Amino acid sequence: MQARHEYKHSLNYTDYILLRDRLKRTMRRDNHADKNGEYRVRSLYFDTPGDKALREKIDGVDRREKFRIRRYIGGDDLLVLEKKSKRHGLCYKISCRLTREELVLLQSGNVKWMALDKRELVQELYAKIRYEQLRPKTIVEYIREPFVYPAGNVRITFDREIRTGLFSTDFLSDDLPTVKAGDEIVLLEVKYDQFIPEHIVRLLQLEGRRASACSKYALCRIYG
Repeated sequence: MQARHEYKHSLNYTDYILLRDRLKRTMRRDNHADKNGEYRVRSLYFDTPGDKALREKIDGVDRREKFRIRRYIGGDDLLVLEKKSKRHGLCYKISCRLTREELVLLQSGNVKWMALDKRELVQELYAKIRYEQLRPKTIVEYIREPFVYPAGNVRITFDREIRTGLFSTDFLSDDLPTVKAGDEIVLLEVKYDQFIPEHIVRLLQLEGRRASACSKYALCRIYG
């Protein structure tokens, strides 16, 4: 499992436009993006009754993890189960595909099939559903605009129009009601493997302004 550096910052709209225009000249669009260079993402996050994942994120716990199911709306409409972990400042992610039938069973509370599944990540989620009472907690939806650069395996994304499904976890519904999560911000995420080229770092500099850390999950959990 490849360790990745990952940094997140909230931007105002003006800074987003400035940085996006800079990156367009140097980095290429992700191949999965549409003709506008973006795609819509919907994530279903799991947490315990005591909100363990949320509290560890807010408290900055060094070793933490969270489970989510991600849906890339449009195209082939992928469903992906993911576990994201953070250890000593580095991020790790493992994932596997889910079918719509498996997701429907999981959302209905039918998890017995997971115990017999051969995928280790599915078995791990099953164990934590049983023993930590992990449950679907909230839906986060947003538009993502990704840029990539081969040296260092750099991936820079802008997430905007961040919305929450409040208490709804009807993940597959095309008519899911959502509300805007807080003020109109754009979330910048910078990810890379061992290094990030110096000229990319310079492109991301905003003189006289300091970006603040932000989490989409924490932002949306304010509302439910």
